[in-house]
Amino acid sequence: MTLNGKTLVITGAASGIGAETARLARFQGATVIGMDRNDPMITLDEFVNVDMAVPDAIDTAVAALPDRIDGLVNAAGVSGLADCDLVARVNYLGLRHLTEALVPRLKGGAVVNVASILGVDWPARLGAHRALSETQDFASGLGWLAANPVPQETCYQYFKEALIVWTKKRGYRLFMDHDIRMNAVAPGPVMTPILGEFVQMLGEERVAADAENIKRPAIADEVAPPILFLCSDAARWVTGISLPVDGGIDALYT
Repeated sequence: MTLNGKTLVITGAASGIGAETARLARFQGATVIGMDRNDPMITLDEFVNVDMAVPDAIDTAVAALPDRIDGLVNAAGVSGLADCDLVARVNYLGLRHLTEALVPRLKGGAVVNVASILGVDWPARLGAHRALSETQDFASGLGWLAANPVPQETCYQYFKEALIVWTKKRGYRLFMDHDIRMNAVAPGPVMTPILGEFVQMLGEERVAADAENIKRPAIADEVAPPILFLCSDAARWVTGISLPVDGGIDALYT
């Protein structure tokens, strides 16, 4: 697998999965443009500051990107300890807004969304997730959520579910209409700076129960390679999937 000659845009590039994906992509020959609200701690070819919760800020950032890109990795996100409105904006609406804005520049390219194994129950709320996915823009998405409020305590899981459904539904049309492949990866626990927030979010009892069924949390450099595989030409016939990268957690649900 090689990324020689490809230009990738990676959100959340300042830390965690986004930073490790950016580092590996450059090692594999890609030109990497990082996007984040925080300054990066790794070497990038370019960096664009952006607040993924604000559509106008996303539009300003898009104007700074090149006319042609080969891949977009949506790795930016906040934990469920953040206010539900912020989780909705960053983990779903802002991600969607950025992706749609870049469609004209991505012909023949790839999009990879970082979802979560916590989104595994998306079939149980498929109708709601479909309805949200059909809203036309950031503002109408906010309007739908105002009319269909999401509980704070499960908002992280909810928007990861919604992201998986949008990846599948929109991914099909992007491939058919624009030759763009859009997929998701669904990690389990990962050793990143916000892992402690997930322990707080889920509760120590749930985390202890889950820990008995897994070998250990992942390292970010174990999640980055599958992401970049989906960005590469080796995955040219893969679209609309959510790939578990979780050390076997998904298998427990069968």
